[in-house]
Amino acid sequence: MIKNITALLGVLAVVASLSLADSAPEASAQDTKKMVQNNFVETVQKGIKLSGYVDAGYSYNFAGTGNRYQGSRSNVNGRFGSDTSQKGDFNLYAVKIALAKALNSENKAQAGFRTDIMIGEDASYFVNRSANQVANTNNNSNSLFLEQAYVEIRAPVGNGWDFKVGKFVSILGYEVMERPANMNTTFGLLFNVMPLYYTGVLSSYKFDDYIDGKLGVVNGSNSDNNTTTNHNAGDGVALLAALNITAPDGNANWSNNFQYSTGDDNNTSTSSSVRSLCTSASPPVNSSAYAVIYNSWGNWAPKFANDKLLLAFNALLGNLSGTADLSSLGLGVDNINTCWYGAGAYAKYQFNGWFSLASRGEYLGSNNAGVFGNQGSGSTAAAGAHVTGDNLWEYTLTAGFNVIDNLLIRAEYRMDWGSNIYNIGGPDGAVAGGPVYYAGAEVVYSF
Repeated sequence: MIKNITALLGVLAVVASLSLADSAPEASAQDTKKMVQNNFVETVQKGIKLSGYVDAGYSYNFAGTGNRYQGSRSNVNGRFGSDTSQKGDFNLYAVKIALAKALNSENKAQAGFRTDIMIGEDASYFVNRSANQVANTNNNSNSLFLEQAYVEIRAPVGNGWDFKVGKFVSILGYEVMERPANMNTTFGLLFNVMPLYYTGVLSSYKFDDYIDGKLGVVNGSNSDNNTTTNHNAGDGVALLAALNITAPDGNANWSNNFQYSTGDDNNTSTSSSVRSLCTSASPPVNSSAYAVIYNSWGNWAPKFANDKLLLAFNALLGNLSGTADLSSLGLGVDNINTCWYGAGAYAKYQFNGWFSLASRGEYLGSNNAGVFGNQGSGSTAAAGAHVTGDNLWEYTLTAGFNVIDNLLIRAEYRMDWGSNIYNIGGPDGAVAGGPVYYAGAEVVYSF
């Protein structure tokens, strides 16, 4: 009997010791959690979404050269850098990653954020769209571009007043920096002279289901720093405004966008070799100028086409006026006046669930070459120097194939022509006026 009791007590002791051993790590983990509960990042937080895409392809420019040509005549004026490469080129256009917590539909005080990062050849040109970047052989697919990074806040005023604070994409233009989101693979003529991004504050308010507007104050076009500053004095800013109208059926919208810069603003053209539209002198000379840009675009999906047809337009008018004091260079004061204007038409028809056809036609003109980055002869020539203006045209046809979920394949053919086109051709001679041709293919996987 005593022997049995002793054995039972031994078993209970073993069980108790095992229980204590099993509970010890749990207790320790709980204590640790209490200690660090305010010092960790929750990776599965409700409302935060990760998205993006991988975009790669092949481009062939019939007027290009096999190697970079010194003098930069191997590019086509008006085309975005990645779209004006040597004759044959495989491209990693972009790997995009977006992390965001969007505001919900409730009209209450709330906050969110968004961060967009691009890696690839497009990123290289978005970071530095200079003349040295014109030749694709000078490109780098390892380049990193921070497209957006902003905090979003909603104030429960009226229908809800939203604010973006930080870096955000431009409110101007029909085409966006994400190629897969556009109707065509290559970027259009108007895209090349539109602002790409701003750093500042942008507010938006939705008056009702049909009208919404935006107001903003930013540093200037394509700058994290305040370069909207005349070279001789003063701090400058750019003011933004937009009014968007949506049809009652939701199948059409019209967007009107406006930018006013209190100083000489950044030149967003592909082949610009200078920071500002104001002057190409190095170092910059004293100047006083302002820039105004108006953009109007819209799209319409006719009801009779059962959501298979999409029509769109894009229009632009810009002007920069002022003076550049070139007396330090022995040239006196030069008046600046560069006016640029253009229009584009788009159409896309979705034949079935896997095949679509899209087309784009555009015109871009200017009273002189300033907006195109060709500012006359000599390093001291101002953008407003009276030279013959550029008149550029392009037509693009794009076939799209959605054969697998999240996979888009596109094939494209493009033709560019015009009067006074700069930098077309190779060492064998420039092509005067064109036309010049492009053919390419693109593969995109989105997630």
